[in-house]
Amino acid sequence: MSEDARLIVNHRVHVVPAVLALANPPWQRDVWLDPSVFEDLDYVFHTLFDDFCDADEPERYLGVSLRTDEEVVLMRELGVALNATAAEAPNDTHAEYLRASAWPEVVAVAGRLAQVMAANDLRELAMLLDDEAVPEPCQVVRGTTGNTGHQGDRHTSRDTASPQVKSATSPKRP
Repeated sequence: MSEDARLIVNHRVHVVPAVLALANPPWQRDVWLDPSVFEDLDYVFHTLFDDFCDADEPERYLGVSLRTDEEVVLMRELGVALNATAAEAPNDTHAEYLRASAWPEVVAVAGRLAQVMAANDLRELAMLLDDEAVPEPCQVVRGTTGNTGHQGDRHTSRDTASPQVKSATSPKRP
């Protein structure tokens, strides 16, 4: 693994969970509003604005903690939403943040960003594997049994073969 790849993995291991936390309101209430739990919203702010990214200027983190331009755009939107929420929390308490009128926007943007980041990480993981080992989504394999019970080679007047995915196991290597 290259040094660049190690750097992005070391940053994303912090950024992705922070984004996921922002996308999950039930978890936020259970964890951030419980004073006995160590993790809190402050950690999320430090992760996304200070330590592993800069949600105000995320372009600087492209290739460091963000993989794509789409992630940069969404991280900027998340930063704007978090700053709007902070403006509504004069005492800087977790409860104020969660009650702020801007908080639903934080959750929505974080949800979109979490999906994009997870998809990009999975794509990167797939690239580390053999191309043959990872099927394309909904790949139709000709010659397999479909819903009709007929072999794919026996065509009827209606072609109703169901999508079937090839095995995701790696071929044996010598």
